[in-house]
Amino acid sequence: MEIYQATHEDLDGVSKLFNLYRMFYDQTSDLEGAKDYIKERFENEDSVIFVVKNNQKYVGFTQLYPIFSSISMKKAWILNDMFVDPEARKLGVGQMLLHQAKDYALKTGAKSVVLETAPDNYAAQKLYEKNGYVRDTQFYHYELSLT
Repeated sequence: MEIYQATHEDLDGVSKLFNLYRMFYDQTSDLEGAKDYIKERFENEDSVIFVVKNNQKYVGFTQLYPIFSSISMKKAWILNDMFVDPEARKLGVGQMLLHQAKDYALKTGAKSVVLETAPDNYAAQKLYEKNGYVRDTQFYHYELSLT
């Protein structure tokens, strides 16, 4: 298996995984919309995407978005999306993606990597905690939905 930072050349493979990721979170399949979204991320360079391929098949990806911590006056990264193809689960793909995200955050001088997951996504929670992520118990998360 190989892991690397995705480029525009990976658009089709990443878009398929991104569409499956959205479907995992109960969204309607929209491969063209997914492709447009990922293409825009590449063109605007407003996220960093890492992809894992196994025998030339795209089997996992993660997408990081930059944020900034005013308190620490440093950059941080939101690990906003991570998905592993069901056929590739239990092969260490998620572990590879988390390791790559951490290495990238360290390389860019970031303060932290933050993420969210569904309360019932126990497999992901176990993986995150195994990799040193700690569930926040100090702050509440709020969202103002505009759609």
